[in-house]
Formats: sequence, C-alpha cells, structure tokens
Amino acid sequence: MDFTDKTRLWSEGNHVYAGKARITAMTDGVELQVEAGTQATGVRIVSDQAQTTLVRIEVPLGDGIGYWHPSAGWERPLPADWEGDWRRIGLVDSAVAGCLYDPAGRSLLAFASDRGDATTWLRFGVSETSARFGVWLAMPLAAGEECRLRVEAPGRTADETLRALARWMPGTADALPTPEAGRAPAYSTWYSMHRGVTATGVEAEAAIAAELGCGLVLLDDGWQALSDGVKYSGCGDWTPDPAKFPDFTGHVRAVRELGLRYVAWIAPLLLGEHSLAHGSLRGLAPHRVPRLACQVLDPRHDKVRAFVIERCLELVERHGFDGLKLDFLELAMVYADPASAADNPSAADNASAAGDNVSPDNVNGNSVNGGDVSGGDVSQAMRELLDELHARLRAMRGGEPLIELRQPYAAPAMRRYGNLLRASDCPADATANRLRTLDIARLAPGAAVHCDMLMWDPHASVEAAARQLHSALYSVPQISMRLTELPAEHRAMTAWWLDFWRRYRDVLLDGERRTGRPDERDATVTATAGDRAVVTVFGEHRVVPLELAGLADVALVNATSAPHLLVDLTGTARVSLTVTDACGRPAGSHVRELGPGPHRLPVPPSGACRLAPA
Repeated sequence: MDFTDKTRLWSEGNHVYAGKARITAMTDGVELQVEAGTQATGVRIVSDQAQTTLVRIEVPLGDGIGYWHPSAGWERPLPADWEGDWRRIGLVDSAVAGCLYDPAGRSLLAFASDRGDATTWLRFGVSETSARFGVWLAMPLAAGEECRLRVEAPGRTADETLRALARWMPGTADALPTPEAGRAPAYSTWYSMHRGVTATGVEAEAAIAAELGCGLVLLDDGWQALSDGVKYSGCGDWTPDPAKFPDFTGHVRAVRELGLRYVAWIAPLLLGEHSLAHGSLRGLAPHRVPRLACQVLDPRHDKVRAFVIERCLELVERHGFDGLKLDFLELAMVYADPASAADNPSAADNASAAGDNVSPDNVNGNSVNGGDVSGGDVSQAMRELLDELHARLRAMRGGEPLIELRQPYAAPAMRRYGNLLRASDCPADATANRLRTLDIARLAPGAAVHCDMLMWDPHASVEAAARQLHSALYSVPQISMRLTELPAEHRAMTAWWLDFWRRYRDVLLDGERRTGRPDERDATVTATAGDRAVVTVFGEHRVVPLELAGLADVALVNATSAPHLLVDLTGTARVSLTVTDACGRPAGSHVRELGPGPHRLPVPPSGACRLAPA
C-alpha cells in the first residue's frame, strides 16, 4: 500500500476503540490489542510481516479548536487532512505525540507512541466530509515487531495530559540527572560574539557573568580552526583556532576558576569541504546542504560513528570542558528510510520542503547500502552513537557531563543523552522563545529546559529589554549580550531579573504549571509550588484568574507595555502589595482589601508586584 496516497486516508480496516478514539489498521496483517486502564488506554500494534504499517487514530471533532504537537511552532490552528505532507519523525527530530483540545484547553484526544528511537512518518487533520479529526502513523515494522500507543482519557487540561504521556514515553524514566550548573543562569557567546570569539573576550564576559550569578558558560561556534570560512565549510576537524585561543586548555581552566562550568559547541555530523577530514570521509556524507555549505555524515556507518565519538571525547578530555553543546543532529534524518522508495516516493519532496537537498538515493539508503546498522534505520544508528558517546563521556568525567540538545531533538527519548534542552534559535523574538520553551517542557517534566540565547537592542528601552528575560522565566535563562558593553541601566535590569529568577527558581522550573490555550500563544502562565506562585501576563489586557487561598507569596509579572494588570479574584483577601519597575526599583507599596471579582492593579510595564497576606 502506498501510504502517501491522500485519497485513501479514511479507508476502512481492522479497528479497536480506546474510549471514543477509534484506532484503525489500514494495512493487512496487523493485529490490534487493547489494554484498558483508568486514565489511559494502551494499544499494541503487531505486524505479521515486514512492511510499512499504516494506522489511523480518529475522534469526532466535537468542540475541538486546536491541535498541539511537539514541533507546532507557530502552527497552532486545526489543519485540514489534505494540507501539508507527511512529517518525518525520529530520535533526533521531534516525537510521536499530540493533543486535540477544546476552548477550555481540555484534551479531546491525546496520544503518544513508544517508538522514540525508530523512524515514523506522521500526518494529521480534519475531514471536511465527516467532521472527524484524524492522525495517521506510518511505521516500518519487521515481522512480529510491536509498537505501543497510549491514548489518554479526555477531560483534563492539555498540560496535565501531556505530562502524563511524557512520564510514559521512553526516555523520561531514565533521563539524565541535571547537575546544579544546568539549573543556573548561563552565558552564551553566540549572539554576543558570533564567530568573533577569543580567549580574552570570553574571559572578560565570563567574569561579569559570574558576578551576575551565572553558573555556566557555553562557547559557541567560532572557536575551531577554519571557522571564519563560508558558513560551515570548515567543519569536521574540531581543533581550536590558535590565533583566537593560543592556549585553549589554559583558557578553559581560567573560565572554570571563576566558579563557572564550561561547555563547548560542536556540530559533529557536519563535514566541510575545506576540512582535513573531508578527503577521507566525503564518501560517507552523500547529502549536501547548500544553505550550510557542507555535507552531512551518515551515522549508519561504523566509521562515521567512531569518528564522531572520538572527536567529541578528544575535545572534552584534552581541554577540560564540562560537556558539549551538540548542534545540527536533526540533519541525520535526511537518511531516514521508512521502508523503501516504493513505499515512500515523496520522501525527497518532504526533505526538500524542510530546506534540504535530497535525492531518492540519499533517502532510501541505496547509495550506502543501508550503512552498517541492521535495517538501515538512521534513528537506531543515532541511538547507537549517542549510547556510546554518553557512556564514555560519563566514564571520562566521573559523573554526568552537561549536554545541550536543541529543538527539534529535545523530545523524551533524547533525555537519556542530554540534560540541557534548549529552544531553537529565535533571536530577539520573545514570543517564540516563550512558546518553544513551554512546548519542550510539556513533554519534559523535571527537565532543565533552556531558552534560546537572550539578545536585545542595547539602545532600546529597558522595558523592552526586560521582556526578553520575561520570555525565559519558566525556563533556564541564557544571556548572550556583550556584558562588558551593556548600558548601566540594562545591566541593572539583567541583574534584577536574574536575581528574581533565582529566588523563584524552584517554583518556575518545578512547580505545577498552568498555561493559556496553545492557539492563544500561552498568553498567561502560572506556576505554583507549596505556598508560592508566579503569574506572568504576556498578552495585553488579559484578565488573570487568581486564587490566593493558601498562598503566602505571589509574584505577578507584567510582561506587557500596559501600566497595570487585571486579575479576577476568587474569594476575599487583605494583601500587602509591593510593586517594582523593570529594574527592580520600588514603584509603590500599600495594603488593599480585595473582594471577589475583577481588580486593576497598578504595575509598571515590564515590572512586577508581590502579593503577601497583610
């Protein structure tokens, strides 16, 4: 069966029910077994032959208004079933999970798969003829191979439901522990210096970062030899640039002596034509990415995996880094093979839509005979690579290294290999940073989710600059400004909000979180832990429901340009209000009797208000 044929999306087949959700096997020779539970239903999918198995999950649309998935980005509304193309999902690209929700943010259909380290092809959408919402999964299964789905009972909020799914998905139970430095503010060199990094420049910035309470420095692209060439044409050797870092090991030691942990950037699958490694490895990197001016190593080869692992280990061992920032791992998915070119004739189109230059030979593995991994599945190859890399790094460091992973490879299955999960690049886009960190966190309970590096116009108002830090409140902030050149008021603002974040860190990272609807871009976010809470308003003129009973410390953050916040109080309360501006300077303090219903509280733009019982 050609699973890309859109005219057959609603074909009949063997089916079972998980509550109101109907699961249909659209290929022959597939057995579906239901395992009913209280809060969720499990479905086992077993194929009696080696084939690309196609399964549909569907529910009546009902009051559904939006569909969330791990790579949603700006794509928040309901798509039609005929829109777009099949999405390629694997270990280093997103996760098989999703949630259809209603106007109150309650789930109508929430599901996940246990195929965290195998390639799956997925699509979803509304049928305009039957008013049903469908999700289709195409899975290359061997004879007798099993896939398990979990379908949550509807009715809970999308956040609660997705957290439950995350705890079930492979990777969460054996997630790497996060060292304390991974839960402290960080300093990144990328937006502040780009490839203009030098030992003296980084050390000067690191000294101020330490004063501001940062616990980690991330040295980004530019430290390596040949980095000043065209895009990534020099990648592959991973040796330091002697002009920028004449004593690389001594430089690392100097930064660590400031009390900071130090992590280095590496894109281990990129192979540039100007690198020395290109001559011996170019045959193992058949896919070229013109926009990056380099090729992508195929991890299905033993030689490639060995090369990548040795380069990473050498960087850490020789120079004393505390870990690695692993970049561009998602490009390995250009070698994904759902079964064969016949089963997936649109694979090349799919990859091209993502900005890659792929030929059918690259996709189906014919040019490399499937590599050295059984079955030629690139997700399994990446699992082998990352398993060995983690084991050897851990043995070398005598404990858990710090490993940063970036969207889209920050899903549950990857938590076995990384403990800093970062939002993808969105320079100066506070809204995107908020959405992306919240999206990662929905499937990463207990993880250290890091924002994309924070940058802003140093000539902008301090209120505008503060909103960049607000976007990172519910994640670990990474600052990427030239601290040595930052205006005094901007530095004071940065110091204030980093101090605010540290004081409320356990609430912000570990508390019970309630967000707005995903399609409304999570315009309000509340985190509660014990008798403390932080409520942040990101959307102008939003009315925030507020229950003060049992709370001794509530911080209201005005992440807007409005001069006040609107709250809708449940019950009555006599409270002390302490108001501060964007830099933490006092802006009023008084006691008020608040009755049930709406109240306007004067809070300066980008300021905060602390409520405590009076």
